[in-house]
Amino acid sequence: MCELKHKGSSTMQSSDATADLLTLDRQMCFALYSASLAMTKLYKPLLSEIGLTYPQYLVMLVLWEQDGITVSRLKDRLYLDYGTLTPLIKRLEKRDLLFRTRPPEDERQVVVHLTDKGRSLQGLARRVPEQVASASGCSLAELEELKGQLCALRNRIYGHLESGAA
Repeated sequence: MCELKHKGSSTMQSSDATADLLTLDRQMCFALYSASLAMTKLYKPLLSEIGLTYPQYLVMLVLWEQDGITVSRLKDRLYLDYGTLTPLIKRLEKRDLLFRTRPPEDERQVVVHLTDKGRSLQGLARRVPEQVASASGCSLAELEELKGQLCALRNRIYGHLESGAA
């Protein structure tokens, strides 16, 4: 599905082949980056209708799935660092969509909970995935396959990075 096609003949000299690999359109990173930009542009008006930014939507998705999650677990689920996640949580807390607690058994942990207002927002968000799927022009099966491939790629890259082989 993601094969790179070489231009020209197989007798291309190695310097030409290397130069060919350094074109923008041959870069997987650019394809992912530009697709991510397009996806974010697609989500922006849909999410503004319910009063969320894309990163806030991701936080809310996790909480709708599992209310009462630690900030540490939320960070891991979203692949974010604390410096990015903490301001997101604070903004959502100011809007009364969630609140934070410290469990008495381990006050080092912070647990994030939905408020009633945050829970009710889920109903408004239900149509967002359908609208995104429709805009993609892909079938549900195609989207599931693509998502699976992207998750597998992400996991392999993180595995490589964590192994210290980078």
